[in-house]
Amino acid sequence: MTKESFNRTEMLLGVDAMSRLTRTRVLLFGVGGVGSWCAEALVRSGVGHLAMVDPDCVDATNINRQLPATTLTVGRPKVEVMHERLLEINPDAEIVARCEKFSTDTAGQFNINEYDYVIDAIDNLADKMELILLSTHKDGPAFFSSMGAACKIDPTQVRVSEFWQIDGCPLAANLRKRMRRAMRFPERKFKCVWSPEVIRDRGKGSLVHVTGAMGFALAGLVVEDAFC
Repeated sequence: MTKESFNRTEMLLGVDAMSRLTRTRVLLFGVGGVGSWCAEALVRSGVGHLAMVDPDCVDATNINRQLPATTLTVGRPKVEVMHERLLEINPDAEIVARCEKFSTDTAGQFNINEYDYVIDAIDNLADKMELILLSTHKDGPAFFSSMGAACKIDPTQVRVSEFWQIDGCPLAANLRKRMRRAMRFPERKFKCVWSPEVIRDRGKGSLVHVTGAMGFALAGLVVEDAFC
């Protein structure tokens, strides 16, 4: 990596913030429509260590919105494709690709306390809830989560709110319902990227300009924290 690679970032954030980003360790769960764009934004912003966790392979149906998905990568593990791409952006970064599934059964395999930030871009509700509960214990790393991106077409409505303040996102509502039913709750507050856009009755489709906006917003939370 040449110094020029991050010249424009350093001009804006300053030398100290760039140094912090270089030392920052991020653990990202999910590199699909939201997570893949988050991963790229983190590395392009100067984050020096990124571990990605996702069990899926690229499918042709991913091409409309997911960064690793092209006609040439169908069938390959998403984290493998992302690993190659991110090292092309910054060969000096430490990029870890784990083609694994996060769940209640595998949660113990991920030492989240080794990281400065944990980012949730998981779709599955049960797994998402487990990750939220695991990552929000009182002494854990900073944690950010993505809520629902499906059925939305307006990227200008993407915003950031504390989880319990979200009003109008069915995914967040379902998560809170599950937590109340199980009587299991996060030990601390955490920020989420979400959209209040009214969901249209058009199936579960999603668009890259919305998923990408949410992924960039997640990365922005890390960069902003380093800058501050």
